[in-house]
Amino acid sequence: MPDTDHTSRRLIPKLAFALFGFALSVTSYSTASAGPLLGSAESFAVLGASTVTNTGATTIKGDLGVYPGLSITGLGLITITGTVHQGDAVAQQAQADSLTAFNTLSAMAFSSDLTGQDLGGLTLSPGVYKFSSSAQLTGTLTLDFGADPGQPFVFQIGSTLTTASSSVVDVLNGGPDSAVYWEVGSSATLGTSTTFAGNILADQSITLNTTAKILCGRAIALNGAVTMDTNTISNDCSNGGDYDSGRSDYGSVGFSAGGNSTTSVPEPLTVSLFGAGLVGAAATRRRKKPQA
Repeated sequence: MPDTDHTSRRLIPKLAFALFGFALSVTSYSTASAGPLLGSAESFAVLGASTVTNTGATTIKGDLGVYPGLSITGLGLITITGTVHQGDAVAQQAQADSLTAFNTLSAMAFSSDLTGQDLGGLTLSPGVYKFSSSAQLTGTLTLDFGADPGQPFVFQIGSTLTTASSSVVDVLNGGPDSAVYWEVGSSATLGTSTTFAGNILADQSITLNTTAKILCGRAIALNGAVTMDTNTISNDCSNGGDYDSGRSDYGSVGFSAGGNSTTSVPEPLTVSLFGAGLVGAAATRRRKKPQA
């Protein structure tokens, strides 16, 4: 007769290992929506590295900073509700936290490869979307949280992010735990009159052309400049929509998951413990000798 006990001894550890791997993958996917991924950078609407430059009347809701550079040009033309941090310890820590967030986002396993597709005209549900090189938005992109307002949208872009003039990012059915992140491998450029949403973390620079807006999100450049020209940038689009726009971040604090604590999501933890239990059971079976 088949040795069923021997077969089960071989299958249980394999099943436990598979469940453990699944638990790790789910945990890594949920991290962005489970805590304040941006850390101290969450208070910033605009954060540059080498410099921040501005032309025209720009409005910023949130902090404005630069590090390790010191220069913010056109500051007198900016209306700001937050604090200006030029090369100080606050901006330094915000840059460090932004780099950690950038690396966390880039390490996530992607759920869909959109390489070569224009984002315009698409309606997407929460997930991790990868572009191996550049990403383009022409027209309107709709991000619909649907029944999963606590799961993030993450866009991993290998090189550049570029939007055409008057492009739009619309966000639907969000909640306080909603998050939208654009992890850009080089630089991002928002075309004239673009209305954008979410947090741009660019390895190099971010350019907002004339009258481009980020009404619910942030512009964070890790190594280059943030360049503005008569723009509006808000890290907290609340109270029915900032600047009479009617657009909302659903209480998520600029689509950064509402600043929740960094505690683990219960479901992955349960799966992990279940997998650990199977491992323990398998070890017990290996130690147990068959009865005579």
